[in-house]
Formats: sequence, C-alpha cells, structure tokens
Amino acid sequence: MTAGAISGKDGKIFPFDYKTFTLENGLKVFVIPTPAQGLVSYYSVVRTGSRDEFEKGYSGFAHFFEHMMFRGTKKYPGAVYDGLTIEMGANANAYTTDDYTCYHLSITKDNLEKVIELESDRFQNLSYEEDPFKTESGAVYGEYRKGKTDPYFVTYEKLYESAFDLHTYRHTTIGYEKDIAAMPTMYKYSINFFKRYYRPENVVIVVTGDVKLETVKPLIESYYKDWKKGYVTPKIETEPEQATPRIANVDYPGKSQPILAIGYKSLAYNPTDRIYVAAGLVADLLFGETSDLYQKLVLREQKVQSLGTEFNENRDPNLNIILTMVKELGDIDYVKNTILDEITSYQTKLVDKDKLAKLKKRMKYGYLMNLDTPDKVAGGLAREIALTADIEGVNTYFVTLAKVTPEDIRTALKEYFTPKRSTIVTMKGAN
Repeated sequence: MTAGAISGKDGKIFPFDYKTFTLENGLKVFVIPTPAQGLVSYYSVVRTGSRDEFEKGYSGFAHFFEHMMFRGTKKYPGAVYDGLTIEMGANANAYTTDDYTCYHLSITKDNLEKVIELESDRFQNLSYEEDPFKTESGAVYGEYRKGKTDPYFVTYEKLYESAFDLHTYRHTTIGYEKDIAAMPTMYKYSINFFKRYYRPENVVIVVTGDVKLETVKPLIESYYKDWKKGYVTPKIETEPEQATPRIANVDYPGKSQPILAIGYKSLAYNPTDRIYVAAGLVADLLFGETSDLYQKLVLREQKVQSLGTEFNENRDPNLNIILTMVKELGDIDYVKNTILDEITSYQTKLVDKDKLAKLKKRMKYGYLMNLDTPDKVAGGLAREIALTADIEGVNTYFVTLAKVTPEDIRTALKEYFTPKRSTIVTMKGAN
C-alpha cells in the first residue's frame, strides 16, 4: 500500500493524500479522501476502449458494453439496478472513449456499501439473453445513424479513416457502420469480448469524497475478492510512420457551412517528455481565444464561425487536431493556408515568453479549481488512470510543464507539426 503526494511537496500539484491497494486478482483501488460533507464518487475505469477492437468486423463493442452493463445481472436485473440507484438518489452514468470505458456514480456515503455490492455484481456477473442483446445493438445502430446527421461527426470519421492505415484509432469510438449494422448477429462474440476485457487486472476503481481507507478496503475485498483473472491483451498493430501529407474530402448531405480539419500525428502519452508536453501547449498558444490567429480569423476578418482544437492524451500516437467551421466555401483555401502559415512561422520564431508563463499559471489554477467535488476529482483522473493505471502522472505532467521553454515549443512544432505528418479533411455541405 502506498500513500499519495500533497500539493507543494517536491513541486507536486495533486492536493489530496490518497491510498492505493491491489487485490490478489489484480484489481487496483485508489481511495482519495476529500472535503465532501457526506458525498462520495465511485468510478470504475475499464482500461479498454475502441482502441482495443483489433478484430476486423467487430468494431463498436467497447461502446456497446457501456449500454449493456446497465442490463444488470440475475441478482440485480437492469430495472432493479435502476430502481435502487434512483432510490439512493445516485447519479449513475458511463461513457466510452478511444482508450477506456468509465462507469461512475455520485452518492451519499451511507450508500457506499450498496453501491460496491451493485458494481461488483455487474462487473463479475453481467447477464443478458440474445433478444435483449439484439434490442440494445439495434439502439446502438440508431445512435450511429443519429450521429451521421452531425457534420462534425462525418468530418471526424473521414479524418481518422484517412489518417490511419493499421492502428485501431482508424475507427471512431462508436465503430464502423457495417460492423454496428451486423452487431445483432454477434451475441456469442459479445460474451467473449466481456470475458476478455472486463477482468480485475484491467479495471481500476477510484473512490473519492467523504471516505476512509479503513472503511473502503474491507468492503472492496469482500465484494470483489472472487472476481477471477483472465484479461487477454489485444493484438493491436503499430501504425507505420507517415511519410507524405494526406488530403481527403467528404460531402455532407445536409446543409452546413464547410468544415476544415487538420490533424497531425501526435506522440503517445509521456508526461516526462518536455517536447510531448510542449506539443500540447500549441493548442492554446497558436489557436486559443487569445492567440493572434483566433483574433485574425474569428474576430477581425470573421472568416470562420469557430476555431478550436482537440489535442488528446492517448496510449498510442494519435492526432492533434485543428478544427474550424468556415463561413464561405470560397474561403476554405485561404483559411487553410493561413493556419498552415502560422504553424510554419513558429517553426522558426519563438512564442512570447510571458504568454507561455501566463498559460502555465492558467493551467495550474484551472486544474486546482476543477477539484471542488468528489466527482470532478475522480473524473479528472480517469484518463490518467486508463493510460497508466496510476495517478502520479498528473504530478509528473505539471513538473514537466514548469520546465517547458519557448524553444521547446518551437522544437515540437518543427518535429511534429510537419506536412508529412498531416491529414487535411474538408467537409462540404449540400447547398
């Protein structure tokens, strides 16, 4: 059992003491007491997302189980589970990403044991027949078709399909349409997927709020000790180095202003690497609301409706994305070239030192101010836990962030924001 760090010691930012323990079956648990006046958040982070769907024809199952887990067990069927959580006033929900699936509840501490019983039961004993499986897989297909009505969804789908050749990041979290449409015929495969990935050594539990280790630990041991090991590592192909720029176009059948997406192959998550951390700062420094480019394209020239970024932390190299909705079709090339020119210019010059320093302060302040509830504490750690099975990377990241210089930003731009690492997708709506 190990103890966590306190903010201010050795430059570490995470402000709460925590304890962690691991059961014999590999289930890891973090207990993080916070000032919460009787409130508790209970997170189960499954370190499996759409990334792990390596078998051709079977994409979409990580997201599918986000739905199926609420079908319940023989002891607590879905309707009973829902009734109990409603009776507790619990806020129970889940979400799926490329690298993990997360189930979470916000409760009062007097309901903690019941929640541990319910969650341990469905993670070990999820049970569903073929007809409910078909019903739920049909609902997932409906969700996909609804997504196709969103021009941004269509853009992202084309971007990832164009950017990746072998890696499973090639498909979005919900999966390929043909796979989702065929999902109702894959009942037996779904059971196998659950048995492979929903295993104790692939799950991390986080309990935050008005809790104590001496209360949580025996309950976890009691309810989860019989969960059997059995995790099977997915056979994910390594994406080859991209050698040339990629360009694609996609038509959206509905009315929409054009969307321009520019993605650059990113690095795998590594909070110890200054250049990795510097690359993430490019999002705010070059494209944030205080950036010169944002002021130019959005405010002064009003060429674009919006300008934003999506720079995620991922287990494997993914994409750093610049995304903009252009007001007029004829301005697409101008906007694209303006963005690319801005990147090129900062490959030779330095970002303002004071601007970088202010960004670092904002990031640190923003992180600390977002730890005001147990749910935000646990939720803010979910991706870190999914990527590393630990939370110390948060401290490591901010230690590294403090060391980043304008020269590091320039190096990141020169090495990782280059034409050969780029994929550019233009989405055009029907006129």
